[in-house]
Amino acid sequence: MCRNIKTLFNFEPPVTEDEVRAAALQFVRKITGFNKPSKANEASFQAAIDEIAGISNRLLHSLETAAPPRDRAEEAAKAKARAAARFGA
Repeated sequence: MCRNIKTLFNFEPPVTEDEVRAAALQFVRKITGFNKPSKANEASFQAAIDEIAGISNRLLHSLETAAPPRDRAEEAAKAKARAAARFGA
C-alpha cells in the first residue's frame, strides 16, 4: 500500500474533492511507476486519475457507519507521534 494515501472515510470535517483527487493521483503514480508521465501517456494518466477520483467519491459518499466521525487534528497528532517514535524526534 502506498504510504502517502490516507484514509478518507468518516472524518470531521468530511473529505474534500481535492483530497480524493490527491489520493487518486498517488494511486495512479504507484501503479504506473510514473511520477510525471510522458506527453504520449499524459492523456491516459489524467483520464485514470479522473475516473479513480470519481469512483472514490461515489464510494466514500455511499458508505455508512455507526461510529462517530474522527477528528482530523487528533488523527494527525497521533500520526505525528507514531512517526516520532518510529524515526526519532
